[in-house]
Amino acid sequence: MKLGLLIDLDTCVGCHGCATACKQWNTSGTIGPLSDSNPYGKDPDGAWLNRIRTYEVGDAPGSKTVHFPMSCLHCENADCVTVCPTGASYKREEDGIVLVDQDKCMGCNLCAWACPYGARELDRDQGVMKKCTLCVDRIYDQNLPEEERQPACVLTCPTSSRLFGDFDDPQSEVSIKARERGGRDLMPELGYEPTNKYLPPREKATVEMFEVDSSGDGFSLKGWVNKMIAR
Repeated sequence: MKLGLLIDLDTCVGCHGCATACKQWNTSGTIGPLSDSNPYGKDPDGAWLNRIRTYEVGDAPGSKTVHFPMSCLHCENADCVTVCPTGASYKREEDGIVLVDQDKCMGCNLCAWACPYGARELDRDQGVMKKCTLCVDRIYDQNLPEEERQPACVLTCPTSSRLFGDFDDPQSEVSIKARERGGRDLMPELGYEPTNKYLPPREKATVEMFEVDSSGDGFSLKGWVNKMIAR
């Protein structure tokens, strides 16, 4: 089993709902509270396990705004695990989730430097490393209804641009959609083989415009309607 997220960059609207839900759930979850820095001031910051980056891609007038959610990708070849001097960072064999043992972490930052995706954050108040856990305490909770055993970010996404599932199962929803839409790894040339995949933005639809005949008292749609009927 290889659990991970499939993120649709075409439908993500950058609302930050996933980041907020992630922080809320994990603050009370297995990794303890996530500290804040100046939360009500001009430049709030703190430990976030999921951040949204926004880019403008392409040239005007055909440019497109792309919101790019970033969290731990739970890589198959995770250097953050191999560089950890205390064994605090580890990858679970049963489901492929990469976790940090808070009791073993000494906050040396080596794992953060080894991660090319910037997915780890040092909680300076606690002196330990924090990262996405795929809400491991939630997805295996038998007291929850089955439909709620998903990461908090997936449950809260208003556009359903985040899907959670088993990439080892070719018939899972994430595997099927990744095949159909050409799911991509982030920076595959590095060889980390991230589990999480991204669905690329679709090409913008071309809308054909028709010239409208003008008249003295406004615009006549006759020409436009005739062209539409002819099609």
